[in-house]
Parts: sequence; C-alpha cells; structure tokens
Amino acid sequence: MAVDGKVLRVATERFERDKAARAARAERRRQQIYRDVPRIREIEGELRATMSQIISGALQRGTDPLPAIRVIRDKNLALQQERQTLLQRYGYAPDALDDAPACPLCGDSGYVRGGMCRCLQKYYHDAQIAQLSQLLDLGHQSFETFSFDWYSPLPDPELGISPRRQMEDNYDLCRDFANQFSRRSGNLLLTGEPGLGKTFLSACIARVVSEGGHSVVYDTAGHVFSVMESVKFGREEEDEARRYDDCDLLILDDLGTEMTTAFVQSALYQLVNGRLMAGRSTVISTNLTLDELGAKYGRQVQSRLEGEYRVLPFFGEDIRLQKAAR
Repeated sequence: MAVDGKVLRVATERFERDKAARAARAERRRQQIYRDVPRIREIEGELRATMSQIISGALQRGTDPLPAIRVIRDKNLALQQERQTLLQRYGYAPDALDDAPACPLCGDSGYVRGGMCRCLQKYYHDAQIAQLSQLLDLGHQSFETFSFDWYSPLPDPELGISPRRQMEDNYDLCRDFANQFSRRSGNLLLTGEPGLGKTFLSACIARVVSEGGHSVVYDTAGHVFSVMESVKFGREEEDEARRYDDCDLLILDDLGTEMTTAFVQSALYQLVNGRLMAGRSTVISTNLTLDELGAKYGRQVQSRLEGEYRVLPFFGEDIRLQKAAR
C-alpha cells in the first residue's frame, strides 16, 4: 500500500498521543496502588534489585552463578505471588501493574517486520477518512444511499438511452471499480453537466477504496494545481504535491473549473502521465467533454484520457434543481 505522508503524520501523532495517555493512566494507577498498599511498592523494589545484587556478588567471587539464579527465581516467584495476593485482597485485578503493550504484535511501536502494524493502520485509516470527510459528505454519500429516482427513465432522443439506464451502468462500473480496487483497476473519467452525481459517486469510490486499506487522496483540480504551483516556487513543502503522485488512488474533482494557464496545462499532463507510468489509478470528474478537455489542456492530455481512461458520461436534469423545486 502506498502511504500518504500527510495522513501518516496525523495518524502517527494520534497513535503516539494515545500511547502516552495509556502510559500516564498506568502510572496513575500504579501510584494509587502504592498509596493503598505500600508493601507492593516494596515488593516491586525488591524484584528490581534482587537479581543484579545476587548475580554480581556471585560473579565477583568467581563462583558458578546458577545456584544464585535458582535462589533469585524462587525468591522472585514468592514475591510475585505475594504481590498478586495483595492486589486481589485490596480489590485490584491480578494484572493491574502489568506493563503489557496494547498491541502484542508490535509492542506499541506501530511497525512489525519492516511494515506498518495493523494497529497503526487503523489510525491511518481513521485519519484518511477524517481528511476525506472534510471535503466529502461521507456520512451520507455511499453506494447504498445512491438513488436512481432523480434520473428519467425516458430515452434521450439523441443518445438513444435514458438517463436512468446510463446511470445504472455508471453506478455498476463505479461500484465494481471500488470493490475490486487494485493496481490493475485502471482509471475513470466522469463527464457531464453539474448536478448529475459525479461528485457523489466519486465520494462512494473514495469511501470503499479507503476502507479497503488503500491510500486515497481526494481534491479539487483548482487546489491541486495551486499546491503544485506553490511547491514549484518554494511556497509549499514538496510533500504536499508528492502525495498526488504517490497515493494508490487520486480523485481529481471539477477539472476545468480552474483558471487555465501554461503551468496548469503542463502540471495536468505531468500528473496524468506520471500516474499512468507508475500504474496508479485516477478518477477525474469534469463538466467538459473530451474535445473540450483537449481544447483546454492540449492534445497530449486528451490522448491520454481517451486511451487510458474509461469514460462515463452523465446526463439528465440537475438533481440540485430538482430537489429545490420539490
């Protein structure tokens, strides 16, 4: 899984904050036990000191340390039993003083066998969903809540297919793309007038792909190009732009609404072509047709989109206007 550095920083900060909070709670509990049962503090001190004292003494005399180790073992077992008995007598759990990590796989380090542990992955996933939710209404936008009722069942006289039938096809393709997401999923281009569900289905894809453990970056085209321009001229850290290149899935929304400049044309080509070369998937939504995209961004961009993207046309009546009318 590619990792979004920005999301990982947020996830790691929360991970470390929670680990520190657990340690603080454990220490408060320990101090409370010491106040309630002073003998337990003495036992803990004896357990820490006994081994080093006896072994060092045996080694200094040049004698075999094994008998001393047996003495230590027996004494420590007796001390541990006394501690457990006292804890239970005063109403504490037998493991109240244990320092066991919350995650036994990684020992609360967040990493195991050179990769991210599932405990930190959970933090990463939550941070990614939180970030996506800042731009998308992930609380309501899902494949389960998508409605075809806003699309007419009557065939379009020019296209020979109804808006509803077209949306059923688009929905199925987007759902399959999200549920079966992998490095071989390819790319989608959602085209059509505003208010026809392009952003809604983009949000559905973002939710499912993110829940599948993949890194997802959703952003508007205008903001993406603004960040890339800031990085070029040293006003932004390079990591801010690299995340658009490195994520498993980039969702570029509202392409064509930003001001077009020579820099934007070049940046879009580099972004699209770079992700294609790296085998990383992209979903683009736009109000423009392929020909209009070619006129705005150049033939090279149009060629990449025509040849490497599955084009999903959206048409019908603006859903926002329909809702307002009702």
